[in-house]
Amino acid sequence: MSKVLVVEDDPVVQAALVHALTDLGHVVQAVGTAVAALREAGTSELDLVILDLGLPDLDGVAALRMLRGVSNVPVIVATARGAEASVVSTLNAGADDYIVKPFSAEHLAARINALLRRTGGSSVPSEVVELGGLRIDLAQRAATLGDSALALSRREFDLLAYLAQRPGRVISRRELIQAVWGNPYVGDDKTIDVHASWLRRKLGETAAHPRYLHTVRGVGFKLAAPE
Repeated sequence: MSKVLVVEDDPVVQAALVHALTDLGHVVQAVGTAVAALREAGTSELDLVILDLGLPDLDGVAALRMLRGVSNVPVIVATARGAEASVVSTLNAGADDYIVKPFSAEHLAARINALLRRTGGSSVPSEVVELGGLRIDLAQRAATLGDSALALSRREFDLLAYLAQRPGRVISRRELIQAVWGNPYVGDDKTIDVHASWLRRKLGETAAHPRYLHTVRGVGFKLAAPE
């Protein structure tokens, strides 16, 4: 499962990209400024950045040069600027690929897959995670507990998968909102609590008596095999 950062200030375009990338099986974060993108690139483990050039606080090419100062993460520039001079200057500034708006989700997926193959990333989730009797197949987006398949919603599976890939680690609420919901402003703590409650119910446990999904008060959640 690849972790993708979308840097796009248009909320409609940003939402469409997040939706398309999530449907492709990626974990998506989204920000609307160059400053936020640089902060995320410097503090998060990313597999790919999709960068718009028309950002409100800094020109995208300048942002790209600064990004290259803190990270070697692959970057696809997605912009309405189709002139050859813009393409050349952007690639020279450190972009790995360039796609001109408007484009289809299929076109973007093909570019992502090709870039991640070249850079050694994984464009399609292929890992199977096992914790105790819990088995999560990231490629098939399927989870089983013992011999029983778990009927999970898309968001419940994304939450479970993100925690399962970091077993025993306490994940903050802020990180979950960004990584699983793809936007730090999607909602408040109740958003996570509701989905965690639904997930616990399907795991056959409660917050008071957890087996796999543990709440760390004031911080976030962790997933661990029963002792």
